[in-house]
Amino acid sequence: MSEEDDESDDRDGNRDLERVVAEVRDRVDPKADERARLREVADRLMDRAEAAATERCAGADVLQVGSTARNTWISGDRDIDIFVRFPPELDRETLEEYGLAVGHATLPDGHEEYAEHPYVKGEIDGFDIDVVPCFRLESATEIRSAVDRTPFHTQYLRERLNDDLAGDVRVTKQFLKGIGAYGSDLRTRGFSGYLTELLVCEYGGFRSLIEAAADWHPPVILDPEDHGYASETANSSRDAAVGDADLPFDDPLIVIDPTDPERNVAAVCSAANVARFQHYARELLEAPQLDRFESDEPEPLAESELREHLDGRGTTPVAIRFEAPDLVEDQLYPQLQKSLDGITQGLDDRGFDVFRATAIADDTAVVFAELAVSERPAVERHQGPPVHVRDHAVGFYDTYADDPAAYGPFIEANRYVTEREREFTTAREFLESDRLFDVGLGAHVETALEDGYEVLVDEDVTGLLEEFGTDLAAYFEPHP
Repeated sequence: MSEEDDESDDRDGNRDLERVVAEVRDRVDPKADERARLREVADRLMDRAEAAATERCAGADVLQVGSTARNTWISGDRDIDIFVRFPPELDRETLEEYGLAVGHATLPDGHEEYAEHPYVKGEIDGFDIDVVPCFRLESATEIRSAVDRTPFHTQYLRERLNDDLAGDVRVTKQFLKGIGAYGSDLRTRGFSGYLTELLVCEYGGFRSLIEAAADWHPPVILDPEDHGYASETANSSRDAAVGDADLPFDDPLIVIDPTDPERNVAAVCSAANVARFQHYARELLEAPQLDRFESDEPEPLAESELREHLDGRGTTPVAIRFEAPDLVEDQLYPQLQKSLDGITQGLDDRGFDVFRATAIADDTAVVFAELAVSERPAVERHQGPPVHVRDHAVGFYDTYADDPAAYGPFIEANRYVTEREREFTTAREFLESDRLFDVGLGAHVETALEDGYEVLVDEDVTGLLEEFGTDLAAYFEPHP
């Protein structure tokens, strides 16, 4: 292919990407009537919240935060976040009392929820409203709770986002939603809205961001306000990044919060989601297509399809199913992950060789694993110390010399070896035993297991399909 042909292909690819981005932006940009409707509802609730707040505390004020305040919300989003700021001399107990009172006055039919402290959530005219109390502070470094940062984030970005960048933020958010990497909840562990906005600002737009991301070499370090960390921006090389040993953060993507240099905005973002962003950035640049911006949830797996997967893979599926603890997702999923890690380690330690595993939850919760080995011999080999290490060797020998169930001890090379009775010969035996509770489990998961659970092995796992058909489809038909 000639150089002229290469240049022609590049121009065609650029035009294709521009066309796709323009179409996505047309879809995700809120239209004038939608903006006006949101503004009317937000202003009405802000006035109501301000009246209630100043009635209770002379120094209180109210502001709108989040994507609807920063003009980065996607058409169809229905979230309005109202923060009620109270003077810092107020004690926390009084702040919570006043905050709930203002929340209920603003949202008479609202209900209380709890993050770091309680707030009121409700629905007005089809919009989801949060009324959240916080302290009014001079700097984000003075925060007394995590929500105190949010007003500083809104102020920082409103000063830097013009209409073009805000439009590119919406496109980027839609791209991240399409690839399943948007959301800072502890189930997704993806890109938050604030992180997305900072990345678009730092790189100067959607296209330059994905071009840079396609070549990222983690750890990627971005320091928008030059707080003293080396910065890897769109125009700098990997060599410019500070050495790993000097970093106060151990994350694949490090974006120093412009308002708080002690915080990595991307701390929750998993290595898998950073890699996922890179993968689809490369795909989009190579072959721009609208479907990259559209989420693709698989169809629930049919029983015949699940059996076909199991027959073809030759692994042994096992599952522990129990009542899901009554927790919000940000509390539940870390506990499920801890329990998944503990159970799979317990299986591996007993020779059952976990091939792949996952944890899923709905009304019930499931730890699901495929085993490369599901049954072991009745005996296991136990290698002792070298014979010349006298004290340890004698102790090992004496332990097993009079054990009628043991084979040996005998000598191989220079060591004592014995073959002893194995505690569990099948994975089911281990999973149904009390030894399951010796592994690392999340506290609420452990309580749920103590209340009862069932173990499913081989084709019995088809009983999961009614509740988890979509999750199992995603497991057995994985994609980046």
